[in-house]
Amino acid sequence: MHSRSAIVHESRTGAVLKVHVQPNATRTECVGIHGGALKIRVAARPLDGAANDALIRFIAARCGVPQASVVIQAGAEGRHKRLCVKGVTAEAVWARLIPTVCEGEVKT
Repeated sequence: MHSRSAIVHESRTGAVLKVHVQPNATRTECVGIHGGALKIRVAARPLDGAANDALIRFIAARCGVPQASVVIQAGAEGRHKRLCVKGVTAEAVWARLIPTVCEGEVKT
């Protein structure tokens, strides 16, 4: 089991979030915790940044911030990413993203 602070923590500008992205899914959704990161499936292919764009739109919508407030700090080319969500707390990001039915590990 991974701690919440290892997945999302405070920074000077907002919350820093570790994400494991599964592109080309049926729909965009947060499915729980996987490998020390929040697992998010995105309904976009990983071509020309489409999956990253879908991820940013999803995070921004769920956190109630403009898309410009969600920045990929690391991992833009891979599945494991570190995002900064500007202007919100780590607690708020956690509350708005983590599915209430998936508090444990995701095995898929």
